Amino acid sequence: MASRFADMFVDLNDDPRVDAPGQADERSTLLGFLRWQRATLELKCAGLTPADLARRSLEPSKLSLLGLVRHLTDVERGWFRGGLAQEDTASLYSSREDPDGDFDGAVPDPEVVAAAWAAWREEAEYTDRFVRSADFGLSVPDEWRGPLSLRWVLIHCVEEYARHLGHADVLRERIDGRVGQ
Repeated sequence: MASRFADMFVDLNDDPRVDAPGQADERSTLLGFLRWQRATLELKCAGLTPADLARRSLEPSKLSLLGLVRHLTDVERGWFRGGLAQEDTASLYSSREDPDGDFDGAVPDPEVVAAAWAAWREEAEYTDRFVRSADFGLSVPDEWRGPLSLRWVLIHCVEEYARHLGHADVLRERIDGRVGQ
């Protein structure tokens, strides 16, 4: 009988992700869950060529693994750097003129792929540094929902990654049959 784990990315005992702490303060717990989600994105993209990473799901969708990396970079950049830290910064990939720039620019070019991963890592490091030192009472104004707390933004980012990791599962399975994790 075949194992349902046969096509997973890595052996369950060799999974490189670190679980969020089970007995820690709120900040450490939320950052732990966000890091786990990020590590899952890396795992789902591991070992793929630039062409694989840029491969679209199905026409007319623009969805690709590389597009997700670029999108999640802008998500963290927008919420933490632009929103909570109130830095005067723009999205790296999307704009009013090109709202789908994160996905439109996800092309099978090794330099584009390397730049996307570098930017994603830079934003993740920024988020982690910012959250470690920020006041949990900090909030960002939101025109639809009113002020949003750092706590809300962290939970939203975990949710954003989790939703898109479901997309990444389908994309990866379509590329090479790998599933899970």
